[in-house]
Amino acid sequence: MNDPQIGWIAAIIVGGLAGWLAEMFMKSGTGILMNIILGIVGAALANWLLALVGVSLGGGWISYLVAGFIGACIIIFLWRAIRGR
Repeated sequence: MNDPQIGWIAAIIVGGLAGWLAEMFMKSGTGILMNIILGIVGAALANWLLALVGVSLGGGWISYLVAGFIGACIIIFLWRAIRGR
């Protein structure tokens, strides 16, 4: 499991799952590519925001999934607020 390609594959799979869960929770109609992007960017955003307040989710796939879900929900919420829906 020391192969760097495994990390990217896991990020895509877990990011896609997190984005899909956020899509279902927020009832947005995004596609699979957007779900992956939302999950990966959302995880980075959530980790950054949580680090500002001193919270660490730890490492591993479950914490990445939780961070991706939280971040994707934030991104979807902000996008809706900006667009005025």
